[in-house]
Amino acid sequence: MLVFSRLGVVSSGIVLCMALAISACSDAKETSPAAKPAAPAALKDSLRVLETFGVGEGVYVRALEVEPAKNSMWVATSMGVHEVDLTTRDVRNTFTREDGLANEYAFDIMVDSRGNKWFGTNGGGASRYRDGKWKTFFPMHGLADYWVYSFGEQRDGTVWIGTWYGVTRVDASTGKFDTYVKELVNEWVYGIGIDAQERVWFGTEGGVSMFDGKTWQAWTHKEGLGAPNLDNLPASPNTGLGTRSRHDLGVLMDGKPTYNPNYVFCIHVSAAAAANNNSGAVWAGTWGGGVSRFDGKRWTNYTVKDGLASNMVFSIAEDKQGVLWFGTDQGLTRYDGKTWRTFTRRDGLFNDGVYAVKIAPNGDVWVGTRGGVARIGLPDKATGADNIKVPTPAVP
Repeated sequence: MLVFSRLGVVSSGIVLCMALAISACSDAKETSPAAKPAAPAALKDSLRVLETFGVGEGVYVRALEVEPAKNSMWVATSMGVHEVDLTTRDVRNTFTREDGLANEYAFDIMVDSRGNKWFGTNGGGASRYRDGKWKTFFPMHGLADYWVYSFGEQRDGTVWIGTWYGVTRVDASTGKFDTYVKELVNEWVYGIGIDAQERVWFGTEGGVSMFDGKTWQAWTHKEGLGAPNLDNLPASPNTGLGTRSRHDLGVLMDGKPTYNPNYVFCIHVSAAAAANNNSGAVWAGTWGGGVSRFDGKRWTNYTVKDGLASNMVFSIAEDKQGVLWFGTDQGLTRYDGKTWRTFTRRDGLFNDGVYAVKIAPNGDVWVGTRGGVARIGLPDKATGADNIKVPTPAVP
């Protein structure tokens, strides 16, 4: 049974639903300190956690996606998928294997321009859903692999699907599947971004690749991707060819952080022109190398020394003002081009490992971790709810 329960306390009353403990396959070792969580400071007119929603103890939130046409937030977890009403925050739908989802463990979601919902699953292929109808794609249909971790769509409706064995291109007009493997710098594809020139960017375990429709180009640590290993962290053995059986995404070795700057967890192409002149920049979250920004000529790396919560960056989002949000294994960091601010369990998050970040149409920031989702925003003056106090969720 899947649970999505609200754990927020608002001034007009108390809503407290305890999430059921659900046994799930834990595929990432948490690196958050076991400090006792504290309630967030109730600072007037300051961003803070407004609500939290539980998905179950030990359950991971892997992706978040907005569907503006239906005012929905889609929540992909290691135990199924939820559709949440962005106004009421009620759960409209919950999908598991029994409902048509290929596999309960959903790693990514994309709502395409036609209203199709694409779900990338852990070993179950890619499922497509619309108006109650399901279609699942496997390698027998032309999909590159059963393990699907990322999606992207070009303006003409062409869909790109990133897998553990290359990337598949789905032609918008014919539906034909074409797969690319050798063209990539590495076959494990975790992130896809598309820029204003319709170039497709891929974050892989071996660096960043880009396809402009005719030619391919790649960047690795040698070209500046990922910050130097100033802390002399050990290289992670949990990557590279021949390691498929032990890809558990654990970032520790003997209880200590590891380093692999070529390993890109996520990629984001900026659209907003912010104070930091961010428009068109490509951002890549790396394993131990911080977050890297490519301006078309060179890479600039940002680390904990600049203000990032951690050099392990799992997710990236950007709001309409061009403010960037980085999900790391030590919290969520906000960067406006000048200042840095980090949210952790002490501010109300379920956990410090932030695997998913999404900006809602009203500007709220939704944050997915192990155990649940948090909603960050400004207090609502119109309702007088500027004294919201959210209890920090208990973290095992």
